[in-house]
Amino acid sequence: MATNKTFDVAVVGAGVFGAWTAYLLKREGAEVVLVDAHGPGNNRASSGGESRMIRMGYGPDQIYTRMAQRSLRLWHELFDQIGPTGISPRLFQPTGILWLARENDPYCEATLETLEQCRVRYEKLDRAELVRRYPQLELGPVSWGILEPNSGVLMARLAVQAVVAEALAAGVAYLDEAILSPESKGKKGKSGTGKGKREQPCEDGRELNRQSAIGNCQSVKTVSGREIFAKQFVFACGPWLPKVFPALLGQIIHVTKQEVFFFGVPSGEVSSQFGPERMPAWIDFSDLVYGIPNLDNRGFKVAIDAHGPQFDPDTGDRIVSPASLTAVRAYLARRMPVLAKAVVTETRVCQYENTSNGDFLIDRHPAFENVWLVGGGSGHGFKHGPSVGEHVAALISGDAKVEPRFALATKEKAHQRKVY
Repeated sequence: MATNKTFDVAVVGAGVFGAWTAYLLKREGAEVVLVDAHGPGNNRASSGGESRMIRMGYGPDQIYTRMAQRSLRLWHELFDQIGPTGISPRLFQPTGILWLARENDPYCEATLETLEQCRVRYEKLDRAELVRRYPQLELGPVSWGILEPNSGVLMARLAVQAVVAEALAAGVAYLDEAILSPESKGKKGKSGTGKGKREQPCEDGRELNRQSAIGNCQSVKTVSGREIFAKQFVFACGPWLPKVFPALLGQIIHVTKQEVFFFGVPSGEVSSQFGPERMPAWIDFSDLVYGIPNLDNRGFKVAIDAHGPQFDPDTGDRIVSPASLTAVRAYLARRMPVLAKAVVTETRVCQYENTSNGDFLIDRHPAFENVWLVGGGSGHGFKHGPSVGEHVAALISGDAKVEPRFALATKEKAHQRKVY
């Protein structure tokens, strides 16, 4: 790639937000370069896991239900465009999503109302129907449920790689490079994309966290010394955002360690109870636990959605803790007794990059007219990649305004999770 070329847009980060942003900008005719330190769908990225739910239910938050509706349409369009993927699993698995609700359950009641208002297809299941359809579940205090039959599971790592492949086929340039932090001034060390720090390269040398005298950024530098010039810059770095912009975002986006377990299912006839034909992906909101059926014979996936400890995506070892395994096994013993003593076939550690309340961050940098901050997926962001990409493209073209809930000004240092 020519180092003196000026792109219309440089997108830093090839996770789901960055990949869709680059792809959709290119479809609109922009000259785009996409940059990532470790590659699309790499195992350090929040987008790098095997599977992610795509659900429409969001309690009272219609904004995310509508974004999920739009995203599902765009995911389907992309997968239809790609066509058959040979021996690879389908990139969307139509498992359905099942919500397990208690007798008095304000969040699930609000979800029902939102699904109705947004015209999402659903079924409300009483306890007897849950028992009939899903005998492998020990319901305990669960008294009813909501089934979203058209929702399901995205094969995350493969899906991100598919978006990037389509972007490159359309003409997006790609660099496997680590970006130097534009916020630093000559100090050496790690930044958010793998990544040392140096004097920030924007045109007049002002620090990116200054709130006055809005200017423009002309270029960013890579660790190898390459300089990338662009008219607009999108930083969609996931858990590396607070490392790329520590002065601005270091206390606003909190990165947490999230641990995922896959359990081997029994052989024979019993195994079918845990496959996607007989078991939907499910959410037990009251206990903040979710499960995904045995897809591609990888095992039954279970994770606790509560925020874990602070985590560094560059230096943190991706080894699960014994305490987490104990907690997950205790939950399985209550909810799915058949798997209580199942062997662990695989574990993963990823990370959430959490804003103060779980709303996304999609806004202009306060000191630079042409620098956009896109992140704060907060554990629920993957499904929304297409609609986030559309929104960012519209912001850059001037066809949209910043959504107040995604604005930097609404992000606080004290964390009180409200969006799940």
